[in-house]
Amino acid sequence: MYQSSPYAVKRPSQTYFTRIRGLQFHYRTWGTPQPGQAPLVLVHGWMDVGASFQFMVDAMASDRWIIAPDLRGFGLTKTPDADNFWFPDYIADLDTLLTALVPDQAIDLVGHSLGGHVATTYAGVRPERIRRLVNLEGFGMANTIASQAPGRYTRWLDELAQFHQGALDLKTYESVDGVVRRLRKTNPRLTEARAQWLAREWSEPTPDGRWQIRGHAAHKLISGQLFRAEETIAIYQRITAPTLFVRAEEDSLQTWWKHKFTQEEFAQRLQHIAHAETHVMHDVSHMLHHDKPEELAHLITAFLEK
Repeated sequence: MYQSSPYAVKRPSQTYFTRIRGLQFHYRTWGTPQPGQAPLVLVHGWMDVGASFQFMVDAMASDRWIIAPDLRGFGLTKTPDADNFWFPDYIADLDTLLTALVPDQAIDLVGHSLGGHVATTYAGVRPERIRRLVNLEGFGMANTIASQAPGRYTRWLDELAQFHQGALDLKTYESVDGVVRRLRKTNPRLTEARAQWLAREWSEPTPDGRWQIRGHAAHKLISGQLFRAEETIAIYQRITAPTLFVRAEEDSLQTWWKHKFTQEEFAQRLQHIAHAETHVMHDVSHMLHHDKPEELAHLITAFLEK
C-alpha cells in the first residue's frame, strides 16, 4: 500500500517501568525537571496509550518535564491475570505513581476521554496536588439509579462469563498496515503519517505474526458499578485548581449515548467546579490531540502559563 513520509518525532521520549500496586507500571517522559515549574502529567483515554500524546508534545513551544503513564491494562502496563477493571484503581494508580515520582510538588494534570474523567476525579479527591487541570472530552458516564443495580450485576456476570469463554477477545490484524487502516477508519482526520507512527505504539505483534491492540480485552466488560452523577458532582465541588474543559464541536456524546447523556447534562455538572472554563475546538473529532495537536498544544500552554 502507499505510505506517506513517516511522522518525524521532534521531542523523543524516555520510557520507564516502576512497581506500582503489584504491577510493572509503564510510563514515558519528555524533557527534564525544571526548578520552579510544575510537572505536566498526561492521562490517556480508553484503548489508548501514553504515547498517543506525542503529536501534542511535539507542538509545545516550551520545554518542560512531561509524564504520561500507560493506565493498567493498556499499552505496556500489562495485567495478564485480570478479568475485570474498576474505575477506583485508575485513581489509586495515579496517586501512587505521583507519590513515587513527584511527592512534594503540585502538578499540572491533563486527561483525555477516560483519562479526562480520571484526572478530574483525582483533582477533587486530592485537590492540593493539582495546580491546573485540563479535561479533554472527559465526560464521565450517563447517570444511573439504584433500581438498575440488579440488572447491571446480571449483565456484568454474563459478560464476565463470555470473557472467560474467549467471546470478547480483541480483534487481530494481518499486519501493522491493518492497524493503520483501523485507526484511520475510526478517525478519518488522522493523517497517514501519524497513523503509521501511532500504530506501532498502539499495537504489537502476536506470537502468530498478526498485530493486536495493546489493550486488555476485559476493558470491554460493562462495569458492575453504577455511575451516580451526584457523587461526581460532590467530587467536582472539591476541585480548587483552575480548570479548562476542551471539547470538540462534533458531539461525541450524541454518537455514544444518543439522548441518554447530553452535553447539557455534562455542562450542568461542570458548573460545580469553582474555576472552570470551556473551549470548543472546530473540525476535530473526539481524538482532538491527533487531529489538531498544534492548536491544542497552544491552547493548553496558554492556559497553564496564565
